[in-house]
Amino acid sequence: MRERIWAPLLLLLLPPPLWGGPPDGPRRQLEPEPGPLQPFDLLYASGVAAYYSGDYEQAVRDLAAALRSHRRLREIRTRCARHCAARRPLAPPGAGPGAELPFFRALLERARCYRSCETQSLGGPSSRHRVSEDVRSDFQRRVPYNYLQRAYIKLNEMEKAVEAAHTFFMANPEHMEMQQNIENYRMMAGVEAFQLVDREAKPHMESYNAGVKHYEADDFEVAIKYFEQALREYFNEDMECRTLCEGPQRFEEYEYLGYKGGLYEAIADHYMQVLVCQHECVRELATRPGRLSPIENFLPLHYDYLQFAYYRVGEYVKALECAKAYLLCHPDDEDVLDNVDYYESLLDDSIDPASIEAREDLTMFVKRHKLESELIKSAAEGLGFSYTEPNYWIRYGGRHDENRVPSGVNVEGTEVHGLSMGKKLLPKIDRDLREGGPLLYENITFVYNSEQLNGTQRVLLDNVLSEEQCRELHSVASGIMLVGDGYRGKTSPHTPNEKFEGATVLKALKFGYEGRVPLKSARLFYDISEKARKIVESYFMLNSTLYFSYTHMVCRTALSGQQDRRNDLSHPIHADNCLLDPEANECWKEPPAYTFRDYSALLYMNDDFEGGEFIFTEMDAKTVTASIKPKCGRMISFSSGGENPHGVKAVTKGQRCAVALWFTLDPLYRELERIQADEVIAILDQEQQRKHEMNINPKDEL
Repeated sequence: MRERIWAPLLLLLLPPPLWGGPPDGPRRQLEPEPGPLQPFDLLYASGVAAYYSGDYEQAVRDLAAALRSHRRLREIRTRCARHCAARRPLAPPGAGPGAELPFFRALLERARCYRSCETQSLGGPSSRHRVSEDVRSDFQRRVPYNYLQRAYIKLNEMEKAVEAAHTFFMANPEHMEMQQNIENYRMMAGVEAFQLVDREAKPHMESYNAGVKHYEADDFEVAIKYFEQALREYFNEDMECRTLCEGPQRFEEYEYLGYKGGLYEAIADHYMQVLVCQHECVRELATRPGRLSPIENFLPLHYDYLQFAYYRVGEYVKALECAKAYLLCHPDDEDVLDNVDYYESLLDDSIDPASIEAREDLTMFVKRHKLESELIKSAAEGLGFSYTEPNYWIRYGGRHDENRVPSGVNVEGTEVHGLSMGKKLLPKIDRDLREGGPLLYENITFVYNSEQLNGTQRVLLDNVLSEEQCRELHSVASGIMLVGDGYRGKTSPHTPNEKFEGATVLKALKFGYEGRVPLKSARLFYDISEKARKIVESYFMLNSTLYFSYTHMVCRTALSGQQDRRNDLSHPIHADNCLLDPEANECWKEPPAYTFRDYSALLYMNDDFEGGEFIFTEMDAKTVTASIKPKCGRMISFSSGGENPHGVKAVTKGQRCAVALWFTLDPLYRELERIQADEVIAILDQEQQRKHEMNINPKDEL
C-alpha cells in the first residue's frame, strides 16, 4: 500500500508551477497595520460583546478590525507559503536506501522557512491565531456583517448598513429577512440596486460579472478582456485556496499522537486530508454569491462565453481553443460540439483543425483535478477513510443568449435540476423532543398531539382567537395587504390559479399609526402573534427563548374561471428549513432553505371558502399523514425540519386567510421588522401611559 500511494502523493506536493498553473496576476494587498497582528477571534468576541452591551461604535470598530485581521492573516499565510515553496522546492525521491531523505529534508526546510516567515509577518507566534471551528464557520458565513448591519442601523449610518447587509446576503441567499432588510435600508438611504457593494467580493467574480454584462450588450472585445482577467484571477484564487489547505487538518477518528499506524501512514493520512481539501477548492470557488446552487461550478462557462465572443470578433482559432476547453468538462454538449465543427470550417486552409487543441490553462487544471481524484479514490481504501466524489461539473444552466450555435441554429439551453452528490443529509434534531407543556391561556382547546397527527413535534389547538378577533383581523387584512407582498414581489408565488396577498406586522402598525386602518386592529395582529409564540415555546417545553424569524399575514383567493380540473396545490409540499427531496426520501438542510427556522405555526382566521386544507405528508410528498380543515381560531404548530413535510390543498372558491409564523432559537436570525415593531409598541405604550397620567384626578392620589 505504501508504494502505491507515496509516489503520486509526493509528486502532488511539488510546487504548483510544475503542473502548468497560470502565472499569478496582480493581487490586491492590504496595508499592514503597525504592531503585531491582533487575533481576529478576540476582536470578533469583543465586537459581539460591545454590540450586546449597546456600545455600537465600539462594536463597529472591533468587528471591522476583526474582518481586516482575518483578511490580513489569509494574505500572510498565502504569501509565506508561496515564498517558501519557491525558496525550498521539493524534488521527487529517487530509488535505493534512504532515497526519500532529501525529500524530507527539503520538506523540513520549507516548514522552517514558513514558520519563520509567518512569525515575522504576524509579529508573534502563529499559535495566537488558532481559532475554533465555530469562529471559522462564522467568518465563512460572513456572520460579522450581520452584526455590523445592525450596529450601523443603531448609529443611523444607513449606507454602511446597506453595504454590510448586502455583503452578508451574498453568502446567505436563503436569508429572506435579510433581503427584506436590504430593501428597507435602500429606501431609507436612497441607494439603487446597482450601487450595492459586496465587501468580500472575489476579484474573479467581479471580472466575470463585468464580462457577462458586456457580452449581453454585444460588446464582445471588452467582454473578452474581462473574461480573460476573470480566468487569471480564478486560478489565482484556486492557488490561494490550495495554499491555505496546507495548514493543520483534523483527524476525525483518532488523535495524531495516538495514531498506531506508523510514521509513514500518519504522514500519508495527514497529506491525504490536505489533498482532499485542495481537491475541493473547486467547490469553494464554484458557488457564485447570490446563486442558490451549492455546487454550480461556473469555470467552464468562462470558456463557453469566450468561444462565442472570440467567434464574433473573428478570432476563430481562439474560439476553437475555448470551445474544446469547455468540452473537457461537458464532452456531450451538442451545441458546443456543433460550434467546434463550424469553427473548423472557418479556418484558413493552411491551418490543420486537428492541430488546434483545448486551452492549456483548463487542460492542465482538469488534468490535475483528475489525477487528484484518482489518487484520493485509490488511497481511500488503503488508509481507511471514506470519500464520495461530487460531480464538480454539473450543469444547472448555461449562457442565456439566443445564439449559442454560430451557424444560426437556435437551440434552447437545457437546465439540469437536481441534487448534487455533495449535499448534506439533514442532521438529527439536537434538542430534546418534548411536548405537552401548559397552553398558558384560558379557553384554548387542545385537539391533537404528535401521535394523533401521525408525526413528530406537531400540535393542533382551537380557540386561540375569538370569533370577534377573527373578524377584526380579517377586516384589517383587506386594508393592508398587497399582492405578492413578502415573497420577493411574486404575485402568484405558489400557483397561478390563486391570488396571493400578504402583509408584515410592521406594515400593519405603520398603517395603523397613519390612520389608514384602526390602530387597535393593527395592534391585535402584533399581540396575537406574540400569543402564538408563547404558546409554541411553552407547549414544546423549550429550554431557550424562541424568537420570531418572520411574521406574515397571508390570504389566498381562488381566481374565477381557473378552477376547473385543477390538479395543483395552493402551496406545494415542502419543509420549512430544508430542501425536500421526495425521490431520495431526504431533506437537505442547506440554501436556499431557511435553515435557521426551528418551529412554525399557522393561525387561521376564517373557514368560508372551499378547499385549502393543510396537509402533512411522508417525505415522499405524496402520502398524506394528516389533513386539517382551517377555521377561525385554529392553530397548527410543528417543528420546521424534514420530519414535517406539509402543504396546502387548492383553494377552489373564496378566500383563505391566516397568520403564518416562523420561529428560530438563534437570536442572530431575529426578524428585524419584529424588533422595529417592538420599538413602535413601546412608544405607543409610553404615549398611552402619559395620557393616563395626565387624566388622573389629583385627589385620587391621596
